[in-house]
Formats: sequence, C-alpha cells, structure tokens
Amino acid sequence: MANYAENRKARFNYEILETIEAGIVLSGQEVKSVRAGRASLEGSFASIRGGELFLLSSSIPPYQASNLKKEYDPLRARKLLVSKKEIAKLVGMEKTRGLTLVPLSMYNRKNRIKVEVAIARGKKTHDKREVTKKRETDREIRRTLKDK
Repeated sequence: MANYAENRKARFNYEILETIEAGIVLSGQEVKSVRAGRASLEGSFASIRGGELFLLSSSIPPYQASNLKKEYDPLRARKLLVSKKEIAKLVGMEKTRGLTLVPLSMYNRKNRIKVEVAIARGKKTHDKREVTKKRETDREIRRTLKDK
C-alpha cells in the first residue's frame, strides 16, 4: 500500500475523532500525477454539497505541462466516493459545532486511489503547546538513555 500524499499538519492542528476511507474521482493525467507523488493535501478540507462529499483546495498538478488542457484547474473540487449512510452520518456530525472534515492521507489500495478523511475538532493553542512540550521531553529522555 503506497502512501502518495499526507497532510502532516492535520494531526497537529486537529483532534481526530473518527476516520473514513473514501474513493476519489480523478482524470487520467491526475492519476498519473498522484502516482508520481505530486499531490498535496496541505490546507485542503472536505465538504458536503448537495448530498455528495467533495475534496476542496487539494493540489494535483498536471502530469505533463506540455500536454495540458487549457481549462485544467489543479485546485478544482474533486468528488469523494462514500456510501449514503456515511454521508448521512457526516452531515449530522458536521453540523455539530466545531467539527470539520479534514483529509489525512492519499494512498493506494487494490490498485485504486483512496483518501482517508477524518472528522476532527480544532485544537486550541495551549493543547498544541502541550504536545510540543511532551515531544521535546521525550526526545531529551531518549538522548540521555542513548548516551548511557
């Protein structure tokens, strides 16, 4: 299972409550570009429009710039494929105050490109400081143990 793109800041900026695996609708050159590792999920999010789930603000540049259609938009909204039951669940959770849908990673499963979407709550600044402090203390402990 190859991991093509990852949203590393999502786990730092959000508290992950639940994850969902979704397929994604891509054109042929977008699939080649993703498999080449050129996709980016930084700053992207998912939203429900008209009973369907879409991935917004994710960047997938063209595979070959010279072979590009004039109307190609690397930041276009891309449809995510999930069941109606999951969408109904997401609608209920998204309406809860403070929850958002954040893509965590884009990967390959059974020759299909999948996106892992998380239902998340934004962390406060003091929570982020605690995580950073804990990470640094753990690093110091490992260094001291390694030296001994």
